[in-house]
Amino acid sequence: MSDQSRRSELLMPAGSLEKLKIAVLYGADAVYMGTPDLSLRVKSQMSLDDVVEGIEFAHQHGVRVYLTLNLFSHNKDISKLPEYVETVRKVKPDGLIVADPGVFMFVREQAPEIPLHVSTQANVCSWQSVKFWQSIGAKLVVLGREVSYEELTEIREKCQDIKIEAFVHGSMCMTYSGRCLLSNFMAERGANQGACANSCRWKYKVHMKLKDGTVKELNLTEENMELFDFFLEEEMRPGELMEIQEDERGSYILNSRDLCIMPKLEDYLKIGVDSLKVEGRGKSPYYAGLVARAYRMAIDDWYEDPENWSAEPYMKELATIPNRGYTLAFHEGRLTNYAHGYDSSSNVSDWEFAGLIERVEDDAFIVSVKNRLLAGDVLEIVPPKGRKTIFIRMYEFIDANSGKVGEAVHAGAKPMVRIPFSLLEQEDPDYLRTAFPPLTIIRKEKALTPDEWERMKLDQEGHKIEMGKGNPARYDAKRDALQDALDERQKDRTFRTPRVGTQGCCGRGCNGCLIFWHDPQYAKARDILAKRKQGEMLERDGKTVAAE
Repeated sequence: MSDQSRRSELLMPAGSLEKLKIAVLYGADAVYMGTPDLSLRVKSQMSLDDVVEGIEFAHQHGVRVYLTLNLFSHNKDISKLPEYVETVRKVKPDGLIVADPGVFMFVREQAPEIPLHVSTQANVCSWQSVKFWQSIGAKLVVLGREVSYEELTEIREKCQDIKIEAFVHGSMCMTYSGRCLLSNFMAERGANQGACANSCRWKYKVHMKLKDGTVKELNLTEENMELFDFFLEEEMRPGELMEIQEDERGSYILNSRDLCIMPKLEDYLKIGVDSLKVEGRGKSPYYAGLVARAYRMAIDDWYEDPENWSAEPYMKELATIPNRGYTLAFHEGRLTNYAHGYDSSSNVSDWEFAGLIERVEDDAFIVSVKNRLLAGDVLEIVPPKGRKTIFIRMYEFIDANSGKVGEAVHAGAKPMVRIPFSLLEQEDPDYLRTAFPPLTIIRKEKALTPDEWERMKLDQEGHKIEMGKGNPARYDAKRDALQDALDERQKDRTFRTPRVGTQGCCGRGCNGCLIFWHDPQYAKARDILAKRKQGEMLERDGKTVAAE
């Protein structure tokens, strides 16, 4: 079945005003965003003023904007709803994403003209649930990531009169579309109030309790590793042992690889999924731009020539974006072991964000540097429109403010460098000025450690196996190579910020932070925050603010 009458939109995340603009420029048909107070991303960096400017910018470019109001509300959130809804009515988004039935009812009563979208947090996984939400006024339903393609096809067939949205790319939650208490338990940060600590991606070690009551870490070495195998046994399944792979680094038993439907994208386009959603409001501007670019090219090319469409060139583009390895996740209905990364939870790519064009002068690009640049680096300038990228090898860097010339630039001080058009002698200056506007992304190759190279090889083999092309024995060999490379790395590392207890609270008033909202030491800070403009957070630790 093919339904080209329903052209799919590309829906990109907008975690900040800058990311919104980049996503729009790089090909999004629609973006979704929210303010820290009432959306499921407390780090969204979007004030209400940003929302207004973002909607104006998007609409000027013919791009739709959906606002998020998708937290599960607690009593303290209800008093904010009237002001929020009144503000939403004024800025006129193209839709409002809601998960909580009470919030849905409130918005329907107070602002019936606003189209309501049902969030993935509502865990809609069947056509019956879609029809329920449609019956009470929903215009679009975001399906859970757990929905298989077979189920998606049936939902589309039985729900023709409501828009359907499905995730195609981004991080995968280990739980049922985010209904998680790990974060609450491990870090007192509410996952369903937008403050998830990603506890599922932490490393865990095995300890043993001796008969005298003492607890000791089970230190695995080459000498004793062969003596142990580790298994989970569920109470009602005696004898059914699920192996846990662990070594001296710990185990990532809950760490999912990233969703990437690109190899099966044509399936979604054929049945007419209305909206193809990319996760990642907390990701970088680099991610927002290049993921949008890859999917924009892929979607347009399929509609232009579906018979000869192939995912390969777009997968190469997505490989330039740091990721945890790609998986088809629930597309076929069941997860495989290759959907999880048991050895490492970091994002890896052999490309990185080099810079962003801040402004275009008559004879030069002025670029903000995002990672260290060295003489000899080859920069690739990636246009928002068009497919021709430009490469340039840099032998020196001109400081845009002082004019000083150097052979290295460090990103820490947020430097600006000048790239004269004279260095691009093969290009027409008029073309450079029009094809590479402000907010154009510049990338470069990244030097990787041996374990990072091995991780990339393992991820690629796992993805091949999911596609029916890989080799399990080769995967096991590559996993052993990765583990050997990881063993060589420095082991005594620490986190920049604590993860446990009150020391783990930044004190700025993150929504969902159980420490800030309940601990007596933040009582004065809560009073101060209550007087602030909606959507604002404290600039620094609330205890410090309260003491001033």
